[in-house]
Amino acid sequence: MLDQKTIEVIKSTVPVLKTHGKEITTRFYKNLFTKHPELLNIFNHANQKQGRQQTALANAVYAAAANIDQLESIIPAVKQIAQKHRSLGILPEHYPIVGENLLIAIKEVLGDAATPEIIEAWGKAYGVIADAFIGVESQMYQEAEHQPGGWEGFRNFIVDRVEEESSVITSYFLVPEDQKAIAAFKPGQYISIKFVIDGEEYNHIRQYSLSDAPGTGYYRISVKKEAIGTHPGKVSVYLHDHIKQGDILQVSAPAGEFYLDTKKETPIVLLSGGVGLTPMVSMLNTLVQEQTERNITFIHAAIDSTFHAFREHVKNLAAELDHIKSYVVYENPTLEDEEKGLYHKEGYIDLNWLKGLNLDPNADYYFCGPLPFMKAVYHCLMDLGIHEQQIHFEFFGPAAELTETVKVKA
Repeated sequence: MLDQKTIEVIKSTVPVLKTHGKEITTRFYKNLFTKHPELLNIFNHANQKQGRQQTALANAVYAAAANIDQLESIIPAVKQIAQKHRSLGILPEHYPIVGENLLIAIKEVLGDAATPEIIEAWGKAYGVIADAFIGVESQMYQEAEHQPGGWEGFRNFIVDRVEEESSVITSYFLVPEDQKAIAAFKPGQYISIKFVIDGEEYNHIRQYSLSDAPGTGYYRISVKKEAIGTHPGKVSVYLHDHIKQGDILQVSAPAGEFYLDTKKETPIVLLSGGVGLTPMVSMLNTLVQEQTERNITFIHAAIDSTFHAFREHVKNLAAELDHIKSYVVYENPTLEDEEKGLYHKEGYIDLNWLKGLNLDPNADYYFCGPLPFMKAVYHCLMDLGIHEQQIHFEFFGPAAELTETVKVKA
């Protein structure tokens, strides 16, 4: 536990962290990878280049400082981050390295304002926070390894088959090379895959949502090829262009704090944008199998039908089952989309359109997609009067804030 003086000092740094947090974490990562380049085998290089990891860490440090006197309030965030750490292979010996470089970064950025008293206080605070992470992650490592079908670290899986779902999304069905049982998962969770790419100095680890229901005997991931834009996805392009049936991938056991609550019987609304539909399809397939009386509304936003994965699958389920409703929003529908009536709204999801659907205010709402999509959906749900306890979401990549109002875009 921290003494009152340390707590007061940490609290006094909150305004400074709000202003300089991103600068501190940017300096931190630069120092960390200069001194310990081997850690580039764990961290996502793309998130580093885009600044997303720096922003996420800055927000986490700020939250820790603001709640230093009631750290129990950030336990949900700790668990979410710890799940990712476990899936990546973050170990207790990594924490002193991180702590040392974080303190150095604070000192370098703040200069004389980072007094010995502040550095000492942050050293103590980091120790307490690190111990919390190490404790939570230790339990997660044990659970991942000792559960039925579980394992330690990364395990070899064979690509059993490959299926094209849309012009940009492909599914990969993974089965264990040793032909033994695999761990169960909760719909909405993800796996981490380690890629060793010829010509690359470091490994690349990526996390992919599982896109089918549990209990199939395989893990299915459905990956978008991020081949265009300012930050093309090196790993997604490699996966699409080089990984084929029969290849072997290294996989860690399923993880994640975002998952369907199958103990509830409330109506459920699943909203997705682009490739964000992958965990939603896992949830939908699970609901169809396990909760046949639970009313489901599935809303998906995409550019047009050529980008729309699992379109026929969801459409057929809605046609066959009275308790499922499906709605499609296309940003720029094609002429064929219009002629065939493949969508319900052109453009973006918006508040007035959602109001017209007469969604159940007592339902549970799950959503996932690109950050602009998530920000807009979150604000729509707030405007509809949906309580925070009914709202569940997942970020692809480092966590971000959902407080900025923007249009919904797939």
